[in-house]
Amino acid sequence: MKILGIDSSGTVASVALVDDDITIAEYTVNFKKTHSETLLPMIDEIVRMTETDPSTIEAIAVAAGPGSFTGLRIGSSTAKGLGMAYEIPIIPVPTCHALAYNVWTANDTIICPIMDARRNQVYTGIYKFEAGKLVVLQDQMAVDIKDLLAILSTYSQGVVFVGDGVPVFRQIIDEMFRQKHFFAPAHCNRQRAAAVAALGARFYEDGCFETADEHVPVYLRKSQAEREYEERKGK
Repeated sequence: MKILGIDSSGTVASVALVDDDITIAEYTVNFKKTHSETLLPMIDEIVRMTETDPSTIEAIAVAAGPGSFTGLRIGSSTAKGLGMAYEIPIIPVPTCHALAYNVWTANDTIICPIMDARRNQVYTGIYKFEAGKLVVLQDQMAVDIKDLLAILSTYSQGVVFVGDGVPVFRQIIDEMFRQKHFFAPAHCNRQRAAAVAALGARFYEDGCFETADEHVPVYLRKSQAEREYEERKGK
């Protein structure tokens, strides 16, 4: 099954083309450019380079959130537009699930994606691999980093941290978290569309997909503008 993967949930812009268990192409950029100016040209480039007829793409897997509100809207709008144009389904993949899927491990290790959600909070989830499949131990949530470390302390396994929250909270983790822990290396420590597409294929097999009309991002919490408005209103 040929799936186009899209991830613009954070600072990384990433698109990929995955056919069954083969990554045909992946274009990932972690640089200070807006996703609105990079995402479509990146998709066009991998389609051109691989000589892919867009009509042969059978589904679009998109990182559906949580993450940057603007980034999620751009990714979802791009997926919806292409889905409508080619009449193919959208596979919404939770962002933290896909981040964890980057760090495939057969060891008895917990994977904990952390995305910087500001105000000392992270978007996160807790995962492990069992018999080659990703298992969700704690679903996606927005929590204070110290509360997350308290939750992780209830598990006996070592923990691998991954995501853009690592450089922000690494010192706190090293100082406060006494259990064995590691930080994912550069090639797998940020969002990758190939992981979104590969995990999306598993979701599709389980019937977890929707039409382009039905698709909406998952924000987990209110935007900064909404929070600030409510604070002013409360005062």
